[in-house]
Amino acid sequence: MSRAFIKEDAGDPDELPERHQSAAPNYVTPEGLAALRQRAAELRGRLKALSSESREAKEVKRDLRYFDGRLASAIPVDPKVAPLDEVRFGARVELQAADGKKRTVTIVGQDEAEGAPDKAAWDSALALSLMGTKKGERAETEEAGTLTVLSFTYPGR
Repeated sequence: MSRAFIKEDAGDPDELPERHQSAAPNYVTPEGLAALRQRAAELRGRLKALSSESREAKEVKRDLRYFDGRLASAIPVDPKVAPLDEVRFGARVELQAADGKKRTVTIVGQDEAEGAPDKAAWDSALALSLMGTKKGERAETEEAGTLTVLSFTYPGR
């Protein structure tokens, strides 16, 4: 390939972009905080076994910066102190859709909800619509439609 097609100021092609740190408050359940700590510890262990300049080491360092940042910004919320009469952070909520289908979702921190279909990040449209609802009340989101709160509990309580 001709050098004419290579951007001179493109930087290091092996340079990895940082993982996005959300600007929203980083509320976490006790389990979510433990998971963040565990993931950071795993990454530190992995890093010790790698050559410091390898691409994999760079990826692990980047991920470790992310998890260290998430730990530094973590705001632990103990669901045991949530009001028992309404849905709040940490609640496991049994819902029924207008078509009769039931599902259960737990309102958790952003990292904890990532990739977990039975969990909703506290700042998601679903979780925000559920916050403050009581048993028998309805919540509505564009994505999920109208949902009725059948029951809710706070795990560990």
